[in-house]
Amino acid sequence: MKTISENKAFGGIQGVYSHMSDVCDCEMTFAVYLPPQAVAGPVPCLWYLSGLTCTHENAMTKAGLQAHAAEFGIAIVFPDTSPRGDEVANDEAYDLGQGAGFYVNATQAPWSSHFQMEAYIASELRDLVTEKFAISVHHGITGHSMGGHGALTLAMKYPGHYQSLSAFAPIANPTQSDWGTKQLEAYLGPDAGAWDAHDAAVLLKEKGWAGDVLIDQGADDQFYDLLKPEALVKALVETKTAHSYRLQSGYDHSYYFVSTFGRDHVKWHAERLKA
Repeated sequence: MKTISENKAFGGIQGVYSHMSDVCDCEMTFAVYLPPQAVAGPVPCLWYLSGLTCTHENAMTKAGLQAHAAEFGIAIVFPDTSPRGDEVANDEAYDLGQGAGFYVNATQAPWSSHFQMEAYIASELRDLVTEKFAISVHHGITGHSMGGHGALTLAMKYPGHYQSLSAFAPIANPTQSDWGTKQLEAYLGPDAGAWDAHDAAVLLKEKGWAGDVLIDQGADDQFYDLLKPEALVKALVETKTAHSYRLQSGYDHSYYFVSTFGRDHVKWHAERLKA
């Protein structure tokens, strides 16, 4: 692991690091914020998964989560959204390839050589950060848009990994959306049955979520129709999953929306991870 930068922030350290990923077969960059409480020993950890076109840097610099993490004494990990590099497959469209990993393990060429983001987030990077940083075994997960999709699906697929869950404007029903069908077919192949394992609205009915979940959605989100929030709300109700689903009037899909409600989410996770 290489240290790219470390800066003091709110009494803690915001670091950016890189390492050679075995599962993605390329150099990967990620960021970790350690609150001041980490000096005294391991702290709970919140994973923040970003959306389409983002890197580790977007949420790190725009969401304003470090102040809240310092307040509540939890670390935050900001992974990248895909493998990157000259040897990594890409597409001219913004919503496929580099910057658009969709947090799945690709099985189709040319993506399968590097796009193993599910294994990277849920296993390889998790092991690395718990080894290298003062992070406890208590982990929560959240994310925005494509990252919200990743947070919901990974939490349900790996229930022992995460004890708390939230999302900002998640892609909730990708098997029925242009933000999903294109990418899932490219990464996983034409068998739509294989896509269900990466659809939160479907997974909730199949696997469920043992805890409660917090979801914020902007009512004026310009991508509302692509996110399919109604499918997730229906699944939450049908499965009797404890939830707080908040439709926020006037808010769009931007980081202004995320930063406005970021403290609520950090507090939500801290309360559950420290319980």
